[in-house]
Amino acid sequence: MGRDDKPKKNPWGAPGNDDGGNRGPWGGGGQEPPDLDEMLRKAQENFRDIMPGNFGSGKVIGLIFLAVIALWLASGFYIVTPGEHAVIQRFGALSREQTVEGLGYHLPAPIEKVTKVNVNAIRRMNIGFVERTSRTGTSQKQDIPEESLMLTSDRNIVDLYLVIQWNIKSAEQFIFEIEGQENTVKKVAESAIREVVGQTDMFQIITSGRSVVADRTKAIIQQNLDEYHSGVNITQILVEKAEVHPDVQGAFQDVQSAKQDAEDVQNRAKQYRNDIIPKARGQAIKMMQQAQAYKQSQVAKASGDADRFNSVYEAYLSGKDVTRERIFIETMEDVLGNAQKIILGGDGNQGVVPYLPLNELQAGPKNKAGQ
Repeated sequence: MGRDDKPKKNPWGAPGNDDGGNRGPWGGGGQEPPDLDEMLRKAQENFRDIMPGNFGSGKVIGLIFLAVIALWLASGFYIVTPGEHAVIQRFGALSREQTVEGLGYHLPAPIEKVTKVNVNAIRRMNIGFVERTSRTGTSQKQDIPEESLMLTSDRNIVDLYLVIQWNIKSAEQFIFEIEGQENTVKKVAESAIREVVGQTDMFQIITSGRSVVADRTKAIIQQNLDEYHSGVNITQILVEKAEVHPDVQGAFQDVQSAKQDAEDVQNRAKQYRNDIIPKARGQAIKMMQQAQAYKQSQVAKASGDADRFNSVYEAYLSGKDVTRERIFIETMEDVLGNAQKIILGGDGNQGVVPYLPLNELQAGPKNKAGQ
């Protein structure tokens, strides 16, 4: 060993033993151990001396690259909470859908992308108004005339507030089939409620027909959204307000008064009809019965006269002279039955002048006729 050469040291600062002697880290078997702080300080200095000078270039860069790759791969883990569905897209196209909650993995961006949608949450949408919270914390409704004013079938204007509650039944359709999902649902709802209101009278909307309007509107909205493959499910429709607009309140009251008067007149007319028609029917039945009875009596009388004539004719054929005289006598009895008559004649009474009370005979028939 040369004079200028330094002996090799271990991390604890003791020189190396070239001849293979049995010496401990503290310099010999009988020496006391050095101070602990001094030993740590020398160990740090010797460790820096041992490290090669070219360690920090390539290896550090490699470790950093591996760490970045590990973090990039780890970014593909995601968690699906209860009530959520996860839709995974690969380069923008649909890859798969996870509907079971728990841990999932997708290839990190930009290869795959995950979109989580809460399908159980009930969403709320207002038509005709917006809700605003005041400084005191109370909720106030502000009217939107272009949404709330609607024309009814009887050409009246109703001011209507509608609340739509909906959720998502298919996350895949909700993301890929329609654009601007909430705006689409609102436009479809506005079209449906105007269609239903336009086919319903004002009085039904503002009184007992609200539930019917809500049910018909829900059915139309759901049908249209299903045709669009929107993945939206309408859970409930609420008609919160249905009133006559103040600008047409007076005209509406006049119309209702006129309708009430018309109904009163119609009711009185129906009452009169219900009273007069049975009487007229009774009189018609009575007249028909009388006519039938008269018909039967006349037919019976005519039949009797015909039978009598036939019998007389048969008797006439059997004895013409006798029958002719009998008919003459009967006819004269009918003609002169009520007349006062005096018969003068005969061979034995010639020359006798009877007393004739002509005045009494002439007055007799007149008195009888006047009585």
